[in-house]
Amino acid sequence: MPTPIFKRVLLKLSGEALAADRGFGIDPTHIHGIAAELAEVHALGVEIAIVVGGGNFFRGVAEQAKDMDRVSADHMGMLATVINALALQDALEKQDIYTRVVSAIEMNQVAEPFIRRRAIRHLEKQRIVIFAGGTGNPYFSTDTAASLRAMEIKAEVILKATKVDGIYDADPMKVKDAKKFTEISYMEVLKQGLKVMDSTAISLCKDNNLPIIIFNLNERGNIARVVTGEKIGSLVSA
Repeated sequence: MPTPIFKRVLLKLSGEALAADRGFGIDPTHIHGIAAELAEVHALGVEIAIVVGGGNFFRGVAEQAKDMDRVSADHMGMLATVINALALQDALEKQDIYTRVVSAIEMNQVAEPFIRRRAIRHLEKQRIVIFAGGTGNPYFSTDTAASLRAMEIKAEVILKATKVDGIYDADPMKVKDAKKFTEISYMEVLKQGLKVMDSTAISLCKDNNLPIIIFNLNERGNIARVVTGEKIGSLVSA
């Protein structure tokens, strides 16, 4: 079995990743496929934390929220992440992996409140920890939540799972000869306005020298490839 190069990682999953081609809601086949991949990585001894978005149900900055108060819309988006976290927890537990959903918004009946030391202890006990509720504050994206939680739990890297195989200078779905970056600096991402993560998240990673690897989630086995050091996707670092 290959040896992982990371001991503790934070995986950032978008809500859309759980919806697959449906665009809305949760695709049960796809979420169980993701859970099976995570089980393989977990079996390698890697400590896994996950931040999940809510865009498959509601996004505070989406068209559907344009006439809403931003704070209310963002709170709705945070609640959508809890739905996704519970669905992912269920899929992981069907793989016989102990999982904890930890929410930045207190809802003790369905999730633990975020307590940093407790979350770290769960990871040390080989439980997968799913962070829900974003940062608990409006105006901050789940990308920023991923950067923040990764630093709080001392993750070695953020793995951002997307539907493309890295960072391009233009949308590769629309521009045929878009150029892919295998490695790029935080400053270049910010300077070129590349839509990797939002600028707050990138700046947090830059200030704390936390690398980000962007890769294609839709290719089976890619999570394991990344944690075992295979050169896929794009690396953002200093």
